[in-house]
Amino acid sequence: MDPIYSEAVYRFILMVATLGHGILSMPVPTDIPMCTASETAQYNLTFTGKWSQSAFPKQYPVYRPPAQWSNLVGVTHSSDFHMWQRNDFASNGVREFSEKGEAWTLMKEVEEAGERIQSVYGILSAPAVVGGTGQMSTEFEVVARHSYLSFLVRIVPSPDWFVGADSINLCDGDQWKDNVSLELYPYDAGTDSGFTFSSPNFETIPQDKITQITSSFPSHPANSFYYPRLRHLPPIAKITLTKIKKSNHQSPIINLPMEPTQSNQLPTGNEIEEKLINTPLDCEVSVWSPWGLCKGKCGDSGVRHRTRYILMHPANNGAACPLLEEERKCSPDNCL
Repeated sequence: MDPIYSEAVYRFILMVATLGHGILSMPVPTDIPMCTASETAQYNLTFTGKWSQSAFPKQYPVYRPPAQWSNLVGVTHSSDFHMWQRNDFASNGVREFSEKGEAWTLMKEVEEAGERIQSVYGILSAPAVVGGTGQMSTEFEVVARHSYLSFLVRIVPSPDWFVGADSINLCDGDQWKDNVSLELYPYDAGTDSGFTFSSPNFETIPQDKITQITSSFPSHPANSFYYPRLRHLPPIAKITLTKIKKSNHQSPIINLPMEPTQSNQLPTGNEIEEKLINTPLDCEVSVWSPWGLCKGKCGDSGVRHRTRYILMHPANNGAACPLLEEERKCSPDNCL
């Protein structure tokens, strides 16, 4: 399993716990609605993994390591900060987190943004999910000046794939939203060129921009998320934000690291799903081999064969495999 937290990250979380104190008002773009809520708000965040073998049967990781999720790393911030953005280049911190699950550089970037433009109110974390389906949760606070939430969760194993959200606004005018729910889909950080969950490290040079992975992009049969029969991938995870109570605290909630345990792993029945998703996976076969030698008696018609083999077995009522051997008549090549 990828490293989730280090002592350095622990110390950093304690260090930024004071970021919420003494934050000065700064100009923000006038085209973005201002939050005028007078009090802080406290939210419960629940991350739900939906990465099941029935929903994503192609190359589903079952060992070394099995399908799972890293810890969640997030920040509450103002509108002039972005932890990451679709169609933009990943920072070094996002690169390290999406490739290795290491959060130190990412959190240093958050710290520097907080010091430079005073855009960060606090950081939050939640423990890893030891399985493709499961839940983790945490609590955090937001204030009017910093009403946005961004976060990342690494897909494990993967080259540089993650799920997350960029700048969820929890404020609506002078009111905090009671509930926010988002379906999550996989993203490619653009820093590693692997196609499959278990691909070896293969750095992307030059670096690509962050892109959303779909059922048809990247358009390559080897891609673990390539399902050409689907218009859209099913959601691989979900985030639910629930306002739980008003709070008069003056500093943000900082959730200290927790070790992943089996307590947040769901039963095999997948009870968290609204309905069980079964994605059809068609059989995939190799190209034909060259035709073999023509075998037969002199004066008679001979027979030659060619074969192919199964690359991917079908699942969930996907198209069955075609014939794996073919023959045709021929004139014997060397007969006596």
